[in-house]
Amino acid sequence: MRPVLSHPIRLADLPQRKPTEARLTPDEAQLATLAERLGVSSLRKVALTVTLTPGPGRDWTLDGTLGATIRQPCRVTTDPVTTRVDVAVARRYSPDFTPPGGEEDEMPEDDTLEPLPATLDLGALLEEELALAVPPFPRADGAEALDVTAAPPGAEPLTEEKVKPFAGLADLKARMEGGTDDDAEQ
Repeated sequence: MRPVLSHPIRLADLPQRKPTEARLTPDEAQLATLAERLGVSSLRKVALTVTLTPGPGRDWTLDGTLGATIRQPCRVTTDPVTTRVDVAVARRYSPDFTPPGGEEDEMPEDDTLEPLPATLDLGALLEEELALAVPPFPRADGAEALDVTAAPPGAEPLTEEKVKPFAGLADLKARMEGGTDDDAEQ
């Protein structure tokens, strides 16, 4: 899917000895489209500010910040919730990096490392970082947690205590160590 605010930068065209700064701020129409894509009510004050620095070697380092005001419905009451996010953005692009592709491949220690693209689209980066910054379960002030339980007729609903995988083992261990009346009868 093409980014709402496409801003491609050819890294080969940038100065190779000094940092390059860039700032993206979507207009009202782009903010409305982004809000629709992200499933939120509205977005305001969205800005991505980055510095692209050459090196070491043929690598490029991107450092910056993404700021946005996100409005979305509370997951409990559906009342509007406004959240301000300011997140650090960091990437390191290397021509020597190959992303893991198989089941056996390990994830790299540096989670900011990515393959060096010929063209870097800052609009796509803005959308990716904004999608990660949207709160998945926003809650309005004073919204109480819902107690949602369900069970077939005649059955007892599962509780958190019953679902814990090792809860039964603790009980068994206590009975084995202390010996209960059940043990004496056997």
